[in-house]
Amino acid sequence: MKDIAREFGISVATVSRALKDSPRISEERRRAIQQYAREHNFYPNAIGEALRHSRVMPQRLIGVIVPEFTHYYFSSILTGIEEAATSRGYQIMVALSGEQYEREAKICESFHRYKVCGVIVSQAKDTKNYDHYQKLIDAGIPMVFYDRICTGVNASRVVVDDYMGAYNAVTHLIESGCKRIAFYGGPMQLEISKNRFNGYKDALLKHGMQIDESIVGLCDNRAAAEELTPKLMAMENPPDGYFAVNDDTAIGVLYTVKHAGRRVPEDVQICGFTNGQRAVACDPMLTTVEQRGHRVGEEAANILMDKVEGLSPLDKIEKRVIRTRLVVRGTTK
Repeated sequence: MKDIAREFGISVATVSRALKDSPRISEERRRAIQQYAREHNFYPNAIGEALRHSRVMPQRLIGVIVPEFTHYYFSSILTGIEEAATSRGYQIMVALSGEQYEREAKICESFHRYKVCGVIVSQAKDTKNYDHYQKLIDAGIPMVFYDRICTGVNASRVVVDDYMGAYNAVTHLIESGCKRIAFYGGPMQLEISKNRFNGYKDALLKHGMQIDESIVGLCDNRAAAEELTPKLMAMENPPDGYFAVNDDTAIGVLYTVKHAGRRVPEDVQICGFTNGQRAVACDPMLTTVEQRGHRVGEEAANILMDKVEGLSPLDKIEKRVIRTRLVVRGTTK
């Protein structure tokens, strides 16, 4: 604030009032000061403001960005983060991006304003510009990505072994007798989607099977699966196996093929990816790849806190991979 005051030749008190949008400062002067503050990445310390009226010291605060709360995997990761953070005397501030880039960018700006000690984030599906991440890193705020990593910035990351998870799942479908396996995946700009598709592709090639693009689709939720699956079932040579990017999508396939009178797993076999609670709430229960979300959250939190506490250098990039496990149930033979 002293720097801003010096730039405009005014008092620190005037700067403070302008940043708080006080009507005691002219609108033209307020806008000029606020614009200058934004351009120089200055944000008032909201915690500091609260402490002016409180003797209670705040806990160390970690910002966490979650793409969605309804997905079991993200909720299990969040549990892992919270438990690890609490055990080391930290609190977490959780924000939902809703899979939207603009919302994600505003959250990062808010975290900067609240002076979080670090950020743990899973990238939104439609994020293609990474300036909001880089601003935090440039400000000395450590960042750790989980699940959906961003290759556009140099930051630590914790992921599951998506490639091997998909490879093992598709191999299981092939060894269970499937001759034609559909792939339902997410947007290919996401590293997670690329890795799972590559696992699918390599499993097919390893077993002498060709990739048919007509049964490879962008389909990563139940509604999309219920819309796409009837089209594939209507083919002259329909799939007899489905590998889906998550359990909800796989359950959408299960519902659709059963509704059409096909038997699972006798006529059609299905494998998902998550191993959430819904995997055992369907009939038959779902064969799926277990992601171990709780462990992912713990690892991400501990990497971040080690950097905050100086136990690990800020510029050291940690890359940890959590192994997956195929859980065979009733939707495969």
